[in-house]
Amino acid sequence: MKYWIKRSVLPFGIVCLMSMALCGCGREKKEAVTVQPELVIGSDDYEPYNYQDENGDYAGVDVELAKEACRRIGYTPVFKQIQWDDKDIYLENGEVDCAWGSFSMDGREDDYIWVGPYMYSREVVMVRTDSDIYKLDDLAGKNVAVQSSTQPERIFLGQGYDIIPKVKNVYSFVEMNELFAALRKGYVDACAGHEIVMQEYLRQSGQKYRILDEEIIDSKLGVAFSKNKDTQKAEQLRQAMAEMLEDGTVQCILEKYGMEDRVAAGGITP
Repeated sequence: MKYWIKRSVLPFGIVCLMSMALCGCGREKKEAVTVQPELVIGSDDYEPYNYQDENGDYAGVDVELAKEACRRIGYTPVFKQIQWDDKDIYLENGEVDCAWGSFSMDGREDDYIWVGPYMYSREVVMVRTDSDIYKLDDLAGKNVAVQSSTQPERIFLGQGYDIIPKVKNVYSFVEMNELFAALRKGYVDACAGHEIVMQEYLRQSGQKYRILDEEIIDSKLGVAFSKNKDTQKAEQLRQAMAEMLEDGTVQCILEKYGMEDRVAAGGITP
């Protein structure tokens, strides 16, 4: 009988120890789970800066920059497709924390809390190959397509700029593909926008267009936060982006897209 008791007590003790160990592991795992705060980023579909790839995942220059910056400050980036025309509404009602999608700071310095510039982007004009437009002066009396609420729209409407001649009509479209369609169908004589976006369209479409050598403006790109909201996220992002410029991370990401010469050499504005 004593022999039987010894054999039965030993397994029971082992089971107790194993149960206690398992309970301890469960507690450790539970305590290790942390939920990161989110940075909700608003942008339209603007390849190669911010777009969805064939798998439906967000990709592009600004997406990669945002992911790395958020990693450094302990945030989860959440990308939200918006109508770029309505970006101010999204910012003010808190649906997004920032507007980040090849957003030009020029002429808007006092409209937002900016994190930038982190890179530069040439604003250019694209025409059909059979066009008689070869320089900006040739745009006089022509019809030009632009994306609404963008730098080219401000310039062609004469809002504080006097660098191009007076055109006949300025047609503002919500999406960039509408600009390209208007040019392709001959509804307009030219369209204007960021050079890298124009180049990407030429690469993908195989259409016969050309970009004028003369630029409209070399824009400074930044991330825009509302001036009426808490500035903590903006300040944290500013620090991360400044570090990424200093340690060469921005340069490495831009190199992947052939934009290494577009890095903002002066760094982030305090």
